[in-house]
Amino acid sequence: MTENPFLSPPDYEIFCQVVDNYGDIGVCWRLARSLVHDHGCRVRLWVDDLGAFSRLCPALQSASEQTVIEGVDIQRWTQPFAQLEPAAVVIEAFACDLPAAHIEAMAARDVAPVWINLEYLSAENWVSGCHGLASPHPALALTKHFFFPGFDTASGGLLREEGLIAARDGFRVNGGREAWLRANEIALPGGNALVVSLFAYEQAGMTDLVELWAQSSRPMLLLVPEGRVLGDLAQAFGVRELRAGMRLRKGTLSLAVLPFTDQDAYDRLLWACDLNFVRGEDSFVRAQWAGKPFVWHIYAQENEAHFDKLDAFLQRYCVGLDAASAHALVTFNHAWNGRGEPAAAWSAFAEALPAIDAHARSWEAEQSAEPDLALRLMHFCNHIVDARG
Repeated sequence: MTENPFLSPPDYEIFCQVVDNYGDIGVCWRLARSLVHDHGCRVRLWVDDLGAFSRLCPALQSASEQTVIEGVDIQRWTQPFAQLEPAAVVIEAFACDLPAAHIEAMAARDVAPVWINLEYLSAENWVSGCHGLASPHPALALTKHFFFPGFDTASGGLLREEGLIAARDGFRVNGGREAWLRANEIALPGGNALVVSLFAYEQAGMTDLVELWAQSSRPMLLLVPEGRVLGDLAQAFGVRELRAGMRLRKGTLSLAVLPFTDQDAYDRLLWACDLNFVRGEDSFVRAQWAGKPFVWHIYAQENEAHFDKLDAFLQRYCVGLDAASAHALVTFNHAWNGRGEPAAAWSAFAEALPAIDAHARSWEAEQSAEPDLALRLMHFCNHIVDARG
């Protein structure tokens, strides 16, 4: 019987390249922290761009090649590769290519590591058939397994650290929004103001939407972290540029530009809002745990292939939502992603927000009742080891 390498404690390493403006490293950083904090694992995280990573993890700003932060051993992924002993579980995130020397070192171990390809999150039907599939190396005694995050029991689940939902509920019960606004020196424009966070890619429809928001009978507070949408938003407000700390007003619309922040602070921003515009994968999942309505700016792919992924999620998400509200939600998400005009789709979406808000709470409760991604990953890896015999 082969000795189980996951005993006392398991040992993981994650390889990640910083692409798509921090989304990929955001997922990997959350996974690494969850494995350490929630499951007592030893984790090494390889990252090719520590400078970019430091925007999500400010403690990295003074780091060089290697450091330990929150119990995670963070290593700079260099060329040539600074070879270390492979871990018991080696995770290549989002189809990055492992260094050839590391693959050879994995094959040379007495006990071959479990090799995981952590894929992008998708709600598409084919995911359940591909999750867990094995791919033997053509020349070495190694097998790679594909691990797909997803929204059902046949997938790898969603990242959710222990205590997250309780922390969110405590934030809301204990006046977290008011305290957050005071700490950031932001005033509500009215007692019934719609508080909205906006984290998005470039958005050509921003000008018309801002004009519509500025004329609304209900005041709106727009909270915008630094990011790629600021250029379009500056044009909509008629200013040369927008920078962190700026406060502007246009009709009944108030704008506060926030600095780019770490992940825990971003969660609190989502919790403080009534509606969240999110982009990519990491903030998309966090918006669901916020239990509030959200709009997803999905990463664009050639030939609009991303709409298959968007529609697969919306079809799944809208189950149980009344037809009119579901139509408004789908239409606005399509418009926000370039199929239509966001301003033209806004009124119906805004009218549906109360129903979508109740639905968002039900969706979050359903998803948070399932095992999280880190736990499913550990069980999956242990199953592979046990199956080796």
